[in-house]
Amino acid sequence: MSLVRLNIKGISYSQTQSGAYALVLSEEDGERTLPIIIGAFEAQSIAIALEKEIKPPRPLTHDLFKSFADRFNIIVKQVIIHKLVDGVFYSSLICECDKIEEIIDARTSDAIALATRFNAPIFTFENILDKAGIILKIKDESKLEKSNFKMEDLVADVVKESSAFSNETLKELSKKLEQAVNNEDYELAAKLRDEISKRDKK
Repeated sequence: MSLVRLNIKGISYSQTQSGAYALVLSEEDGERTLPIIIGAFEAQSIAIALEKEIKPPRPLTHDLFKSFADRFNIIVKQVIIHKLVDGVFYSSLICECDKIEEIIDARTSDAIALATRFNAPIFTFENILDKAGIILKIKDESKLEKSNFKMEDLVADVVKESSAFSNETLKELSKKLEQAVNNEDYELAAKLRDEISKRDKK
């Protein structure tokens, strides 16, 4: 079976699943596109990697994987979307370390998030494109590129994370932390705790 190279065409809000996103891949030498439903975290991670000037205050999971791989001279050479079962895509990372090639199974969203960081090409098999590929009509393609969805929406939370509480005093932060715990909003409590700890170290 022949491999077809894919490029990332865009990310849009999923029309079928609330809170999910559609990653749209397009074949390099053709008209077909391959839409893949991914989660918000993976969509954000891919968007940040594509927006080269965006640097999150702390490394995301895929950034950590990239740093780890660089430290131990592991290269992700390519990503292959090799199987489609019941609407779920399966992918492999083709990696190399000390001239030894390894194949590692990965979720497609994770594999593509890593491909963007390693500048690795993305491929799929012709039969998968035949089965799941679609041809976007001109108006559909325009909708993808000109919709109210913006990549900046995905990276905004990460960029703002470090400055979200910049105008709050320690006393105000402590009060909000207490309220967050009482309200069982542990995600907010953790962010407030981290901000307080960061200031205490200064």
